[in-house]
Amino acid sequence: DPHTFEAGAKVSQTVSSARLVVQNGLGYDSYMNKIEAATPSSARKVIVVQHLLGLPDSTANPHLWYDPGTVPKVARAVADDLSRLAPAHAAVFSANLARFTASLQPWLEAIASARAAYAGTPVATTEPVAAYLIEAMGLDDLTPFVFQADVMNGVDPSPQDVTTEKALLTGNRVKAFVYNEQVTDSLTQSLATLSHGHDVPVVGVYETMPTPGYHYQTWMVAEVRSIVRALADHVSTTHL
Repeated sequence: DPHTFEAGAKVSQTVSSARLVVQNGLGYDSYMNKIEAATPSSARKVIVVQHLLGLPDSTANPHLWYDPGTVPKVARAVADDLSRLAPAHAAVFSANLARFTASLQPWLEAIASARAAYAGTPVATTEPVAAYLIEAMGLDDLTPFVFQADVMNGVDPSPQDVTTEKALLTGNRVKAFVYNEQVTDSLTQSLATLSHGHDVPVVGVYETMPTPGYHYQTWMVAEVRSIVRALADHVSTTHL
């Protein structure tokens, strides 16, 4: 679980020797701050995505890489910093940035197509892993955010919130149930079982990139297609 990850000696050594570091912020990877503070370097450039986007510390959902508006900005910042670190190769970094930006187009087109077809469609979730993507697709997440936040933070949701979530699945109120496939517990597993039992398609999304066979772009396209498959064909996808 990335939320509880603790960096070991190998990670610390890698970060301490890096000239460019990209980190999420919003408390998601706070261990990076500790490593950087322990190994200060005036030559190291650090991109904190939270700060790049101008997000306050109170931002509730830290899963910024699921927001289609985030990645192009991060890529631009990476290219700019690499050009400052190695100006002789600036043209290469610029060309790579253009190539990477173009490679995001199939994902953006898949999102736009889904939004055109399914905007306003109600879904339920366990936690806000893919919330930015769900929002970009125009879907209506009916799960109370307090429930999502509790699951994300490893806190037992209140009985009232659990009852509310179950009612979404048993009352034919949602068209898909989306859960974090990589971090489950007895509650999320029981909700998935409940969904299957009430003919609600189940979609597993991933907090970190599934391997082997994926890179970021194909991973994100696969997530969109899994959700669309649930809405269009009533088919569950629990594993990529």
